[in-house]
Amino acid sequence: MATATKNSTLKDAQNGSVRVEIFDQAYNLRGTDPEYILKLAEYVDSKMRAVAEATNTIDTVRLAVLAALNVADEYHLLKRKQESGATDYQKRAHVLAEALDEVLDENRKAG
Repeated sequence: MATATKNSTLKDAQNGSVRVEIFDQAYNLRGTDPEYILKLAEYVDSKMRAVAEATNTIDTVRLAVLAALNVADEYHLLKRKQESGATDYQKRAHVLAEALDEVLDENRKAG
């Protein structure tokens, strides 16, 4: 489980480094937001543990690659969903703009 003690996170944050543990391996990571780095490390750790449990694989390189593929899949599914949502939004906006144009035309003809 990805962990960092509060004291080490605060101490290391001064030099931009956060010590985390991912799949029982310690890493010193640098960044501007120690809490965000810890959150990412916990996410990666959980993915690796889920893959390890599902596959009974102990090879950490293989686990890391499979976890990365899972994360990439999640990313692409969300990206596709977001892009399709943007398309739906654009279609609705176009329909509403046409309806507004019709109402304005009718008002001009009546007025």
